[in-house]
Amino acid sequence: MVENKAGALYLSILVVLVVLLCGCSPRAVLVRSMEPIMEDMNRSINRNTDVDLVRDAMPASLIQLDGLIEASPNTALLLKASEGYFGYAFAFVEDQDKERASAMYLKARDYALRILMNNEDFRNRLSKPVHEFSPSLTSFTRSDVPALYWCANTWLAWISLNLKNPAVLMDVPKVEAMLLRVIELDETYYYGSAHAALGAFYAAQPPTLGGSPTKAQQHFSKAFEISQAKILFVHLLYAQFYTYQVQDRELFVKTLQEVIDTPVNYFPEMNFANEVAKRKARVLLKHVDEYF
Repeated sequence: MVENKAGALYLSILVVLVVLLCGCSPRAVLVRSMEPIMEDMNRSINRNTDVDLVRDAMPASLIQLDGLIEASPNTALLLKASEGYFGYAFAFVEDQDKERASAMYLKARDYALRILMNNEDFRNRLSKPVHEFSPSLTSFTRSDVPALYWCANTWLAWISLNLKNPAVLMDVPKVEAMLLRVIELDETYYYGSAHAALGAFYAAQPPTLGGSPTKAQQHFSKAFEISQAKILFVHLLYAQFYTYQVQDRELFVKTLQEVIDTPVNYFPEMNFANEVAKRKARVLLKHVDEYF
């Protein structure tokens, strides 16, 4: 009995010493201890092919992430929340409620932005014109790519829903610069998604704002190469933006039909995203006459 009490006391002292030596609060230690489990849960979600099941479960997960960040914000949690809010808004909200999706995209951007704001030069130049803002991006390294990508990607999604506000257009060159920096540092991140985002960006923009079908095609080709054409969202964006821009109806239909016909478990690590892409492809295909 005495030995048990002594052992318990020793363990308690050890925990306190670890917390003190780490410079962390007990709450922060507890939150960090959950990260491996959260990684396993994230992989499980990505492998799930039941879109409706994931849709119903995601709001609770997002609220949980909000609470964990409130308790002990750290880079890993902020990135997961940014990705999670973007994914939920894009997959399930934007097509039905653009105002709500806009709010979610902005929240997702701000989570990733909190990480980047630790960089003093970036923080000081964020509100400056793009020619003063862009030099701050050179201070970021490869380890900053996830935060740069999710901030830029979610920011771009928010911009696309708020184009009626002229002030929003001032942010467009900054987002472009951030995505280009991601490509400079690690173009393979998230299966080359920065290339896909830039492909959609250059296809959607008019030439007066930097749009270019040629640039769009180049970036989409690179995204297909890096992802080995296994990420169906790249095909979806290619059809939605590039084929529409060049007014190639045949390629639009062919690309979307290929997405729809892709077998389940084609790329197990991205099952959920690919199944969502199939759903969106079916909707776009039904409205082909509105595009061409």
